[in-house]
Amino acid sequence: MKSMKYLVSAMLLGATLAGCSSNSSSSAGGAAQPSTSGKSADSSSQQTVNVAADTTFPPFETQTNGKVTGFDIDLINAIAKKENLKVNMKTMNFTGLIPALQASQVDIAVAGITIKTSREKVVSFSNAYYKSGLSILVKKSDSSVKELKDLAGKTVATKKATSSVDILNKVGGVKVQQFDNIDDAYNQLENGGAQAVVFDNPVNLNFMKSHPEVKTVGGLLTGEYYGIAVRKDAPDILKKVNDGFKKMQDSGEYAALYKQYFGDDKNGLVTTTIDPATVALHDK
Repeated sequence: MKSMKYLVSAMLLGATLAGCSSNSSSSAGGAAQPSTSGKSADSSSQQTVNVAADTTFPPFETQTNGKVTGFDIDLINAIAKKENLKVNMKTMNFTGLIPALQASQVDIAVAGITIKTSREKVVSFSNAYYKSGLSILVKKSDSSVKELKDLAGKTVATKKATSSVDILNKVGGVKVQQFDNIDDAYNQLENGGAQAVVFDNPVNLNFMKSHPEVKTVGGLLTGEYYGIAVRKDAPDILKKVNDGFKKMQDSGEYAALYKQYFGDDKNGLVTTTIDPATVALHDK
């Protein structure tokens, strides 16, 4: 009995020591675990945002061999990195961007989207990040078109649902051809199916680089600003987009990215914080 008591006591003592050892191990593991769990927390706290882009708007967006690139793409990726956002990129036609935001199919849309009052009713816009305007592109051999009013009685090609359509509808007697892809509009001009293309000036200038037979005439028809569109019910995402862009402006990263795509032409560079409501085009 006595030996049995000693045996029981020894077992209890062993169990107690084992328990202490176990607790110490757990505690040591706990000391190491915060680092692991911290990394997990950082990863899990990274918010995924669905970003839609129309890839027929070079140099802002384009797609080559399945890869989406361009000024807007680099811009939103840099903003996302600064704000701990993970970008899930989707591509679609320009006409589908606003409806996709309204249906919460995507969170953000980038496509050189002009800030307009009609669009502000259904989506939110970031602070302006590019100053643009529309221009008229014609063949150099065509000397009859000098300005907007000269388009009356002519066929003009452009891209669907853009501000180009709005301004052309205000000119009497213009036959407007609308395409999903601006390249199709340029093809119409080259093939003689249209006498002019009216579209965003930076895109027209980009086309001119590889097509010396065309030129712009009449100067800029409008002054307009591009904004990053965000679904209306996501003010937290909008704030992160604006905060990230401001950080890029302050650090010089935005100016460097702009120079990469547009060289020394500073007409589109935005150097201050521009509230979208102050520059929205009053189209409707």
